[in-house]
Amino acid sequence: MPKTSTAATARLTPQQTVERLVEAATTLLAEKGPSEIKARSVCEAARVSTMAVYYHLGGVPELLQAVADKGFRDLGRAFVAVPASDDPVTTLFAMALATRKFAQDNPHRYDLMFGLSTRGTYRPQKTPNSGVSGRSDEFQAAFAQLVLACIRLVRSGRIRSGEDPEIVANQLWSAVHGFVTLELGDHFAQFSDPVREILQPMMVNVVVGLGDTAELSDASHTAAVVASQPANTKTA
Repeated sequence: MPKTSTAATARLTPQQTVERLVEAATTLLAEKGPSEIKARSVCEAARVSTMAVYYHLGGVPELLQAVADKGFRDLGRAFVAVPASDDPVTTLFAMALATRKFAQDNPHRYDLMFGLSTRGTYRPQKTPNSGVSGRSDEFQAAFAQLVLACIRLVRSGRIRSGEDPEIVANQLWSAVHGFVTLELGDHFAQFSDPVREILQPMMVNVVVGLGDTAELSDASHTAAVVASQPANTKTA
């Protein structure tokens, strides 16, 4: 692999160097899996000094946390991009489908983000801003979008008015994460359409348990599925 000249490397700001390291690690993780996340291999891919990981981030655990944080920022952007809907249940299920797509497109990164896999003895190193919840600022920013959607849900009257939006958001996130994790592990291979057969009925059951009607909930979830399909495959 061609090496970057010392002069070219010297022109990088610390932030640019960190961004280059994170992008290189993210690409290596996607293409070759967690076993390739080593300081030397990442630095070579980023075309920076072999000590850059330690100098700018502190080590491989901190690099892994930076990759996970980038993942939550990307997931947050996926939430922002869900199709607009006046129906809060449809919006929430669209966010669930966006989570599933993100996980399918980035399985190794998804595993890293949620602590499902590690690189040898390396684990993501939580930063001081993770607070008592153990959640990084990046996770909190993505999660906040889910909470806002749940606030809309409570205010819509579709579920019981006394429900705490943050508790509801945690319940929905847990359900979706469980489905996504099992699907990534190929546990639903026997189903022709895991979304229709497993995920949608489960989420309908959760929302109905919160006070919605089965008919309204199922219609809202179906609308999200239809909206998520490519335009040339949508059915009436």
